[in-house]
Amino acid sequence: MNTKLTLTIEKALIEKAKHYAKGKGRSLSDIVENYLKVIIKEDNTKVIDSTPIASSLRGSFKAPQQFDYKEELAKGLSKKYL
Repeated sequence: MNTKLTLTIEKALIEKAKHYAKGKGRSLSDIVENYLKVIIKEDNTKVIDSTPIASSLRGSFKAPQQFDYKEELAKGLSKKYL
């Protein structure tokens, strides 16, 4: 069941969010709802301690802006198995 919710947010932020939602072909309500679902889900997930080496490497790789993960994965798998 959906229920109406009133939020107080800066006008400029609302306009940018509406523009973003329109560009994605979604409603602003849908985006906010999905965001809330994500942050609630994150609170319920367990944090796995990683090794110091893994922790130091986290975030160190920056992919090029035009990087297509699925395309590169397909190329690598084709090269390996074909």
